Amino acid sequence: MIRIEQLAKQFPAPGTGRGLFKRGRPGVPVQAVADVNLHAPDGQITGLLGPNGAGKTTTLRMLAGLIAPDAGRLTVDGIDVTARPREALARMGVLSDARGLYPRLTARENIVYYGRLQGMDLDAAQARAEALAQMLDMKPLLERRTEGFSQGERMKTALARALVHDPANIVLDEPTNGLDVLATRALRESLRWLRTPAGGAKCIVFSTHIMQEVERLCDSVVLVSHGRTVATGTVAELLAQTGQTDFEEAFVALAFAPDGAAQ
Repeated sequence: MIRIEQLAKQFPAPGTGRGLFKRGRPGVPVQAVADVNLHAPDGQITGLLGPNGAGKTTTLRMLAGLIAPDAGRLTVDGIDVTARPREALARMGVLSDARGLYPRLTARENIVYYGRLQGMDLDAAQARAEALAQMLDMKPLLERRTEGFSQGERMKTALARALVHDPANIVLDEPTNGLDVLATRALRESLRWLRTPAGGAKCIVFSTHIMQEVERLCDSVVLVSHGRTVATGTVAELLAQTGQTDFEEAFVALAFAPDGAAQ
């Protein structure tokens, strides 16, 4: 289970030398995250939905312990990420927007190496790589170097690497970017299985700006805009809240409503 409560993060103004990677006006600090709240239970896929620049990636980077929050609380299975980052990270598999595979290593070597970093012994990591290759339909990739992999092949390898230590919580930051239709369908099927009791009843957080992905995959939705949580609920509940029958229209009504109108 993952909880995010009243999360906030501000970056220095662009041009100061420390905030160049965030867009904004020179001399004006960037409030990337202002008040994000999320509850992702076990055995469900929770969608973190929002337009580009809404604060989704910054939120997930704080959850992964890569950035310290200015305010708020992040917990993974009750473990405070800020106070006990190593324990929290051990219970998460994180697939970020930067795949970060080692191109000179084979897919198997990438997966096993990450398993070893997670404290697994070699035999256990090898066995887990085989099991994941079967689950993700990537056995023909195992002995190939990842240099030259297609986007879909890289995604499968990165997902297997994130799952090698069998984490209870899985965090995916826009994992379908650049994937073709077949690779996207394969990812959806894998995630659906992982949320079932047979797949371990994982807690899955799925960040995206694509409404169709949320409709087809997510059990619940946390919608963020301008760094704030503006709505939560199932797709049906958000449709009912806005009086819409089309989820894209509901998304626009909630994400781009005047301040406070979406609450």
